[in-house]
Amino acid sequence: MSDTTTAPYVRYEVGDGIATLTLDSPHNRNALSSRLVAELLGGLDDAAADPAVRAIVLAHTGNTFCAGADLSEAGDADPAVAADERTRSMIGVLRRLVEIPKPVVARIDGNVRAGGMGIVAGCDLVVAGPGSSFALTEVRIGLAPFMISLTLLPRLDQRAASRYYLTGEKFDAATAEKIGLVTVTAADPAAEVARLCGELRKGAPQGLAEAKRLVNAELLAGFDSSADELARRSASFFGTPEVQEGMMAFLQRRPPNWAE
Repeated sequence: MSDTTTAPYVRYEVGDGIATLTLDSPHNRNALSSRLVAELLGGLDDAAADPAVRAIVLAHTGNTFCAGADLSEAGDADPAVAADERTRSMIGVLRRLVEIPKPVVARIDGNVRAGGMGIVAGCDLVVAGPGSSFALTEVRIGLAPFMISLTLLPRLDQRAASRYYLTGEKFDAATAEKIGLVTVTAADPAAEVARLCGELRKGAPQGLAEAKRLVNAELLAGFDSSADELARRSASFFGTPEVQEGMMAFLQRRPPNWAE
């Protein structure tokens, strides 16, 4: 059994001009714990500062890319304080993905849920294996996709956003590609990511940086105009009876009282 005390939750490797950040916290399905978020931000900063790195790949171990917030960690603290910390952390991760001056490519071959969806939407290119699945499950615990809307809504078809925000139902990689969340579905995600990285290496660093800046200008404007309001709305819901019931039901693997 791996030692979760000393082993990194995000492994960092550089080869052939590509920095690969691998989410490797299988004990909680790569949930966004405070430690994983800190290591992810550190890895992104290291890649941004390394002149040898031309692009960044986000990958994962296990059958889940990211399960969203670490609800077990959330239950260990004062709800208001914990909500504020999670909100600030999520804003930091999403904004860093969007503004970092190097292309970020997500390689997904598994499940993506809740906050993990915001991370996927924050990446510049997304390759998903055909067995991948996606869901926005916040409504099922009494919440809504507040912070991750900063990256999700500009990417998604509006009818699809309405459907999946409201129903929380699961959808597959082909649907994710159709509605704009995924760039391409590939039978071999690793091979397709390697091919795309080869194309990215043909671009000049300043050209890549400026091209990304152009594409993401509206996304960043959304952070500037809406992040504070969404943070307040998000924090105001944590600690409410419905959210407490929803999180407890999730951890106890039972239906919440409104679904019985």
